[in-house]
Parts: sequence; C-alpha cells; structure tokens
Amino acid sequence: MNILVTGANRGLGYALTAELLQRGHSVIAGVRGEAGQPNERNRRLYDLAGAFPGRLQTASLDVADEAGIAEAAAAWKSSGIELDAIVNNAAILAGRETAIEQLDFADMAASMEINLYGPMRIVKHCLPLFGERAGCIVNISSEAGSFTNAYGGDYPYALSKAALNMFSQQLHRQLHARDIAVYAVHPGWIRTDMGGEQAPGDPEASARGIADLIERRTVPAPGPFVFIDYRGEAMPI
Repeated sequence: MNILVTGANRGLGYALTAELLQRGHSVIAGVRGEAGQPNERNRRLYDLAGAFPGRLQTASLDVADEAGIAEAAAAWKSSGIELDAIVNNAAILAGRETAIEQLDFADMAASMEINLYGPMRIVKHCLPLFGERAGCIVNISSEAGSFTNAYGGDYPYALSKAALNMFSQQLHRQLHARDIAVYAVHPGWIRTDMGGEQAPGDPEASARGIADLIERRTVPAPGPFVFIDYRGEAMPI
C-alpha cells in the first residue's frame, strides 16, 4: 500500500511510519518545513529511509498551506503515485487548561486551522490520488472531542477535535460507496511530545492498532458513528 502520513517526524506519526514500513508498505512522510535534506526535524525519518530503501519519501507538507498541498498532490499525480490510505496526524495543542474568561482566540483559530482545516485540505487535494482499490482515511482525533468526555477548560483542542469527528462522519457518508473506510481514531493517552512522559500509553502499540485498521485486519463493528479507538472499539460521542 502507498500511505500518506502527516506530522510523520515525531510521536505517533513517526511510530506509525515505522510500523507501516516494517509491514512492507510505502510511506510518504509529510513534515512541516524543509524535508529535502536531513535536519533536526526529520533526521529520524532519514534513518528510517536508510533502513527501508525506496519505500519512504519525505515531503515538505504544511497542512495550513493549501497551495503547497495542491502542488505536492499534483507532483505525485504526475509521477504516477496512487494512494491507498491517508493518516491525518498533524495537530497542535494550544490553550490547554484555560478558562473561557482568559481564552485567547488566536489559540482557537490556530487549532481549527491545523486540527480541522488541515485534514480537510489534505483530503481535498489527495483524495483524487486514490485508485479503484479499497482505501482508508484515518483522522487522528481524541476523546477530548466527545460530548461525553468533555472536561472543561480545553476549548481549542477539544472543539477542533469534535469538529474533526463531524468531518470524518460526513466524509464516511460521502465515500462509503467507493469502499473507502473513514475513521476518527482516538489513539489513547500516549507518551509523545503532546501527551507527555506521564502518559500511560505506548505510541508503538497505538501505531500497531491503527495499522491493523488501515490493513482491515481490524474491522470495527457496524455502528452509527466512525469515532473509534485504535483497537477499533466504538468511542462515545
């Protein structure tokens, strides 16, 4: 399979890129900033590329830059690249534990820009690269984006993830007839830069579960929503 992963240089994105390569897939690893040469942002990806020659392509991909995304997608199409799956992993965490009275709407705007509009831009321009085979789109969400688990004071992140869940549901309805599975996936509270060292979850375990979803080794039980955890279990809306 050819799989695009955004935010692939660290955390869950890196773990998932490594897992997919180990399973024999080819990965386009989207990295914000210059991806054409080794630097502090993408050095681990270059190490992976050496371990899996010919199957990992790094790409400069800022999910806030629609023109850049369109240009990249056009270049891949010109090269004859077809996609089988997309993992929208790039995200930011801003304004956490902030009461509404102190909320900075710049944090709200930035969170929506990256966490919601970013995946929408990626799908808009990369969906035409899907072939006739069954495909998969995974939007990395969070339990913070559910009404059931709303805990207050996390407005930018939680509201952007709630909106991402709705986008995933809309996209599922649109693409179901094409046999393109769409999931909003809660990866668990995992040890990453965003999750923190105190998190109990392992990003490698989460990556294995998400890879199983992409490969359809795990098929979630039919239900009204596409919001699930990395094991394929339904998450409460």
